[in-house]
Amino acid sequence: MAKAILICGRICTGKSTYADSLCAGGKAVSLSIDGLMLAMLDPYLGDMHEVYTARAEKYLLEKSVEIINAGCDVVLDWGFWTAAQRREIKEFYRSKDIQWEMHYLDIDDREWRRRLEKRNRLVQQGKTDAYYVDENLAAKFRSKFEKPDRNEADVWVTQ
Repeated sequence: MAKAILICGRICTGKSTYADSLCAGGKAVSLSIDGLMLAMLDPYLGDMHEVYTARAEKYLLEKSVEIINAGCDVVLDWGFWTAAQRREIKEFYRSKDIQWEMHYLDIDDREWRRRLEKRNRLVQQGKTDAYYVDENLAAKFRSKFEKPDRNEADVWVTQ
């Protein structure tokens, strides 16, 4: 039976790379919120970013159900930063009688900082279309992220 695989982790922890690895065998489809947002909208939306993100998430959730019902696993490359978001998504799939797994990508602060710096260099050089994360945005992300408990994640990946 097809299922949803929920990728939890801070920005720049390797979620997209991990999601791609889960899809490499052709048995899963990745739905990336950042990928959709960057493809459709300007990366500098200011206060409207969260409004558009919520709309995109709603759309992708409905698509995920269609894909799962067609028999293919779905990997949600979203982050699931708060315990409330994680509870909501699990309840959404429970209500649809769809199985899910939560995969958490754990990374120490030093490695996280190194990856942010590397990503920002690539963005500045035009070598990636990812979001540029300045110090203010990094602090915002740090303050919003709620690390899951060990029993909350089905798969715990330490990097």
